[in-house]
Amino acid sequence: MPMTLEDENVAELMTVAEVARYLRLKERKIYYLLAQEAIPCVRAGKKWLFPKARIDAWLVSKSHKSCPGAAPETVVFPSAAAVLVGSHDPLLEWALHEIHSPIAVKLTGAQAGLGLFAAGGAMLCGIHILEADGRYNIASLQAQTRGGAIVAIEWAKRLQGLIAAKNNPLKLYDLEDVIVRQARLIERQAGAGSQILLERLLAQAGLSVSQLRRLARPARNETELAMAIFNGKADAGIGIAAVAGQLQLAFVPFITERFDLVMTHADYFEPPMQALLEFSHQPEFAEKAKELGGYDVSGLGRVHYSQR
Repeated sequence: MPMTLEDENVAELMTVAEVARYLRLKERKIYYLLAQEAIPCVRAGKKWLFPKARIDAWLVSKSHKSCPGAAPETVVFPSAAAVLVGSHDPLLEWALHEIHSPIAVKLTGAQAGLGLFAAGGAMLCGIHILEADGRYNIASLQAQTRGGAIVAIEWAKRLQGLIAAKNNPLKLYDLEDVIVRQARLIERQAGAGSQILLERLLAQAGLSVSQLRRLARPARNETELAMAIFNGKADAGIGIAAVAGQLQLAFVPFITERFDLVMTHADYFEPPMQALLEFSHQPEFAEKAKELGGYDVSGLGRVHYSQR
């Protein structure tokens, strides 16, 4: 319910921090109300201001009308644990560790992570899902997070392809080579972004998962997949250039994918997320992305989806 600045007494305007103290709420809850257009406000450039008189009237309107003198009704806000779920990204995990972020990491795979996020079980979800239309993430995001103030921002573009043993002794350059040479392929869990890519690439080549010589147990993250190849337990797997480079494994690029971070509008403005974004603009972050290899972070922070 935004209004014009000219309509208000400037002396009676409060900032986000001031209205949060006045209402005895956290600032993230104020941003949540803003995202829902559920609190009186004034927009001055990029700044939100709150007319005290209208805030007082809004509070009165929230009181129980059937019970004079009763306290205002409780406004229920979503509360997610400070956890990152979904897909694994080494650069993201490193950055969270470097800034001593309170956000814990729980690697679940992209689709399972979206389910946890939609249920309110996580603050952030990392996804890199190649959709049927050739685009990334949005269709899956819309299907699993209907309603609510959700935003998806770009974290990085990453080189994704075939990881093989050092010097590629089996001469594996595509999935047909993996099948013909009966190379042991380590998969990712169902619903992981890399597994979805594998299935789509097989379909495009007219090949079938049943033709692969697959390990019985899938890898749960990028590093686990690369370590299985490094230790000789597998011959190949679908993963990103960064983990192949860390272990000096062979890498055949297939595609450049987009890795997005999904969160609520309110959590975007919370200190943990803002600290992560601020760190991503520091020189040491750019140096680490270059050191890992296979990253393009020029679009980091770009909004690809926003639902209010």
